[in-house]
Amino acid sequence: MFRWGILSTATIGREQVIPQLQDSENGVVTAIASRDHGRARALAHRFGAPLAFSSYEELLASDQVDGVYIPLPTSQHVEWAIKAAQAGKHVLCEKPIALHADQIAPVIKERDANHVLVCEAFMVTYHPQWRKVRDLIGNGAIGRLRHVQGAFSYFNTDPDNMRNQPELGGGGLPDIGVYPTVSTRFSTGLEPLRVQAVIERDRNFGTDIYASVKADFGDFEMSFYCSTQMALRQLMVFHGEQGFIEVTAPFNAGDYGHAAITLHNRDHEEAQTFRFPGVRQYRLQAEAFVRKVRGSDDEVFTLEQSVLNQSFIDAVYRASSHDGWETV
Repeated sequence: MFRWGILSTATIGREQVIPQLQDSENGVVTAIASRDHGRARALAHRFGAPLAFSSYEELLASDQVDGVYIPLPTSQHVEWAIKAAQAGKHVLCEKPIALHADQIAPVIKERDANHVLVCEAFMVTYHPQWRKVRDLIGNGAIGRLRHVQGAFSYFNTDPDNMRNQPELGGGGLPDIGVYPTVSTRFSTGLEPLRVQAVIERDRNFGTDIYASVKADFGDFEMSFYCSTQMALRQLMVFHGEQGFIEVTAPFNAGDYGHAAITLHNRDHEEAQTFRFPGVRQYRLQAEAFVRKVRGSDDEVFTLEQSVLNQSFIDAVYRASSHDGWETV
C-alpha cells in the first residue's frame, strides 16, 4: 500500500480528502503533521494513522511515508512541494499550486531532479462526469463548439478564513476561478489565446470577490464569473451548433446538486441525461496518482498543465487592469 502523509489538519483534508485516501484501494494514511502536535495526534487518532508529527520536516524525514498530500494555505504550496520533492516524497498538492505561473518552474525542476511525481489536485479531471463531457465534445455530439458559459460562487465574509486573507493566497480566482478554467481546457483540449476581465475587490480584505471573464480560445469563446460573496451556484454549459451540454454540479456535487450531464439536441426537443451517483472524485484522484507512481499510463494532472492553467489566471488579473484584450 502507498503510505500517505498529510501536511496540516486543514478542513478540506480533514473533511474531504483524507477519508477518501483511507478508502482508496491502493493507499493508506500513515502520518499527520501539524505545528500543533495535539491537533496532529487527534486527527491521526480519528483516521487510525499510526504517526503524528509536530512539524512538517519530521514527517518528510520519515521512512514510513511514500508521498504527501498538501492542503496548506496557498501561499505555502510551492515551498512545501519543493521540500517534499527534495525529501524524495511524491506530492499531491491542493490547488492552486502557485499564485503565479512562473513559480511552478522550480517545482518542476525538483520533481525531475528527485524522480518523484508532483501533481496539483484538480480532482474534477478524474471525475467520469468530466471525462464524459470531453468524449461528447470530441465525438461531435454538439457539432462545432461555439461558446462555453460558467459560474462558481459561494458566500464567505469570515475575516479569519484564509480565502479572505491575501497574504495567504486568498481570493476568488485562485480558489474557484480555476475550475471553469481547468474544466474548459480539459474538455476541449484547447488553450485560451487572450482574455478580457473585470474584477471587484473587497474594500476590507483586499481579495478579489468577483470576477467576470471572457476568453478567446480561437475556435470558440468562453465566459464565466466567480464570486466569494454571492449565493451558491455552479454552472457549466457547452453550446454547439448541433446541441448543447449542461453540466449539473460540475465541481462539488452535494451542496450544488447531483452530478449529471444533460445533452440537448439542436431544436431543444430531445435531451439525454447521464447521471453519476456516488462518485468519490478525491478517491479516484488518489488511486490514479498512486497507479501513476507505480508506472501505469493513467492520465494525471501534470505540472506542465498547471503552468498553462495558472497562465490563464495570471492573464485574467492583468486584463482586469485595462480595457481590451490581454494575451495569455
